[in-house]
Amino acid sequence: MLRPLLTLLAPPLAVCLYGCARCCAAPIGVFWLSGIGAMIYGALGGPASLATTSWVTVLLGIGLWVLASVWAMTVIKNTTDPQCEQTRSPLCQVVNTADIHSNPLDEVKRFY
Repeated sequence: MLRPLLTLLAPPLAVCLYGCARCCAAPIGVFWLSGIGAMIYGALGGPASLATTSWVTVLLGIGLWVLASVWAMTVIKNTTDPQCEQTRSPLCQVVNTADIHSNPLDEVKRFY
């Protein structure tokens, strides 16, 4: 349940955790961030500086987000490269998979 939800909400993070990040986590992140930026920019009036929401720009942002999510789903399903399973990408060194899958209560007990 976490994998599809994470793929829809944060595609670059899903690729870092479950896919081959060294292949395409960066371009997926660019599409995802561009989609978020386009939705915000469209809500503020878009390139025409409208007084209301520029729905074309918002739809462009939604399309970019959907494209990033579909791309991430494809990468996660088709990860068969053995090099991807052996080494982690330096791009995703910040993401620690052990912390995400661990029990938070065990972390609290460790500090006492």
